[in-house]
Amino acid sequence: MKKILQYLFEHKTLSRESAKDVLMNIGKGIYNEHEVTAFMTVYLMSSITIDELQGFRDALLELCVKTDLEQYEAVDIVGTGGDGKNTFNISTLACFIVAGAGQKVAKHGNYGASSVSGASNVMEQLGYTFGNTNDKLKNELDKAGICFLHAPLFHPALKTVGPIRKNLAMRTFFNMLGPMANPANPASQLVGVFSLEMARIYTYLLQLGGRPFTIIHSLDGYDEISLTNDTKVITHQGEKIYTPEQLGKRMVSPADIHGGNSVEEAAKIFTKILQGEGSWSQNAVVLANAAMALYGTGKYIKYDDAYQAAVTSLESGAAGKALQTLISIQ
Repeated sequence: MKKILQYLFEHKTLSRESAKDVLMNIGKGIYNEHEVTAFMTVYLMSSITIDELQGFRDALLELCVKTDLEQYEAVDIVGTGGDGKNTFNISTLACFIVAGAGQKVAKHGNYGASSVSGASNVMEQLGYTFGNTNDKLKNELDKAGICFLHAPLFHPALKTVGPIRKNLAMRTFFNMLGPMANPANPASQLVGVFSLEMARIYTYLLQLGGRPFTIIHSLDGYDEISLTNDTKVITHQGEKIYTPEQLGKRMVSPADIHGGNSVEEAAKIFTKILQGEGSWSQNAVVLANAAMALYGTGKYIKYDDAYQAAVTSLESGAAGKALQTLISIQ
């Protein structure tokens, strides 16, 4: 690791193969935590290249616990995190609305590293038991329409760096890797990114994958459709700017989508919204993200059709039932 760090300190970048080798070694526990911390810190001070990101992803996917969920044609809704906004768990809530609308969901998530409550924090708080067997995941998809893949159980490298990421409490390149390393290999993805630079990188990488994708970035820095500003939406067909009114019928304020100050508070907000008791603003943001995910599957002619399906899922109680069913079969 000393040679690698010295190389990077000279403002050089790794080849795809070298990047893969480093992350393979991190996943195998070859480096100590100080070496790994130093390596991660390099990328807090310099931009990551596409080759490096591809190499890191190659390693994650080679080391990961394999799943076989292709027949479900599932969707994933995931943000890179690290936007520093501390919103409630919008992406995860949107997953349950999408599941309630009849679209299978394979949600990939982790504990929050730079936020109060990541997807895994809130799912655990709600009573979900993490697991990585095909039987468990298929049972959840069959009965609840949604399964949850806790990243450290599938990716040895993520488990190794988890404590370091939590201690740093800053956005690292692992935030960028998460959405690209879902072991379920979903049929389509809605990916939220924290910057336009990351949107550019993701566009390049996801186009190589050959599957439908939608990248979203709120122009005031959120890694989701926040409705606090216009949102850039990128698909394989091109890119477009949408207003809050176009996506969610209204604009909201940052205070309206605050995520609370503890995992317990985050879980209360989560259940309240799925029980149909969320505020107008909370509902609008969740529905917009769910609608964009549904629209991205190609099964809806217009965005407004997907939005209406999301509204029906929430108001009929189908989204809430998806959560109840998922927790009851643990």
